[in-house]
Amino acid sequence: MAQLFESTPQCVLAVYAHPDDADVACGASLARWAKAGAEVIVVIVAAGDKGTIDADIDPRELAQRRLAEVAEAADYLGVKTVVHLNIPDGALQACDSLSETIVRLIRQYKPDLVLGHDPSAVFFGSVYVNHQDHRAAGWALLDAVAPACALPHYFPKAGPAHRVPTVLLSGTLEPDVFVDVAETIDTKVAAVTAHRSQLRDDDDWVAETVRKRAVEDGRRCGLSAAEGFRFLSLDG
Repeated sequence: MAQLFESTPQCVLAVYAHPDDADVACGASLARWAKAGAEVIVVIVAAGDKGTIDADIDPRELAQRRLAEVAEAADYLGVKTVVHLNIPDGALQACDSLSETIVRLIRQYKPDLVLGHDPSAVFFGSVYVNHQDHRAAGWALLDAVAPACALPHYFPKAGPAHRVPTVLLSGTLEPDVFVDVAETIDTKVAAVTAHRSQLRDDDDWVAETVRKRAVEDGRRCGLSAAEGFRFLSLDG
């Protein structure tokens, strides 16, 4: 039987590339923890200004639309704090400046659980290549938590050192821990479909896909609905 992640963190910091990524990747888990009383902070690294097939829309207008969508989705999930870094889509790099920004946020909020992209996941079969922004944000996050945020001589102006004990990586090809989201999957559906700029014409298809993936992850761990992650324990 797969391992279940059953504890309720006190403070969760979720760092994802694009405005809808956290909701798609772990929205039901965030809603579960927020409902249980955890402080949940979502960090969105990119502006979302290029996430469209519409050649006629102004990227600045798209980014503004997506800000409103993020706010609506956060309300559904019970997320009180959203931090936008507003780096243009496609310009993310796993560099010192981005890692330092993430270190600063970790030291500010002192989370006991951090979530983000698994940057080692590149090819999903023959139908999808993981977005470069996902990979860059994931590597920058890993550089921040292992070990920079915990060691005071890394980015000393970013605040007092803080060790993150647990990291969960989503969008992974190697999930080894699962969160029971049976009670919050409908909340995730509402949050994901709030990102209307990213939908074509069929909200029902999106909702069906979200639920199908949760059921598939649930089967892997004996639950009716779950979200799967790669588990890292850094408390040592």
